[in-house]
Amino acid sequence: MIEFGHLTHPGLRRELNEDTYHGDGELGLWLVADGMGGHEYGEVASALAREAIVREVGRGASLAQAIRVADEEIIAASRQRSDALPMGTTVVAARVDGGRFEVAWVGDSRVYLWRDGKLVQLSQDHSYVHELIERGEISVEQARTHPQRNVVTQALGVTQPQDLNVETMSGEFGHGMQLLLCSDGLTEEVPDAQIAGILARQDCSAQETVDELVSAALDNGGSDNITAILVRRG
Repeated sequence: MIEFGHLTHPGLRRELNEDTYHGDGELGLWLVADGMGGHEYGEVASALAREAIVREVGRGASLAQAIRVADEEIIAASRQRSDALPMGTTVVAARVDGGRFEVAWVGDSRVYLWRDGKLVQLSQDHSYVHELIERGEISVEQARTHPQRNVVTQALGVTQPQDLNVETMSGEFGHGMQLLLCSDGLTEEVPDAQIAGILARQDCSAQETVDELVSAALDNGGSDNITAILVRRG
């Protein structure tokens, strides 16, 4: 049995929530998109990504194919607006089919897997600070407070189709495993150790767990929009 919980919150410092998400147990599709661009364009970009990915997966496309279509459609919409500011969005998506999962992402929204009492980050941020970490120039802890920690190197609507790096991963999704999809508004405020402690609790539903994660992000500052989806296999 698949159980999932979901919640989005504008945070404590933003009036507009540019995050969006989708959850569909029948289709086995979940996604989180974190829009950017100002003038409400981030909200438009994330909504366009959600609609395109849900539509394309429903038609039988793979996650990667659906995300590429979303990139093209957001770029086309930006051109129609003829605005100086491009609109863009990160995205992380998951599909569950039987006892297997597949995830795909662009940008710094993340997906984690809870398995055998351990939390593992499956995605790798497409961000400037992640590149610095990879080169050994800063530590993971330094990245948390780096002034350019929010600079992404890939985003739908901003990265041209020929340069878009849609990363994917698949694996077993057995009993007791959990997939957490979230925007950086959660991971900016809640360290992985705290996320792991919340996911470890056995007495909470998936929705209660998500509520607790978002509450933790708000308690720790709530500096950005916060979105989380937790998919759990019973």
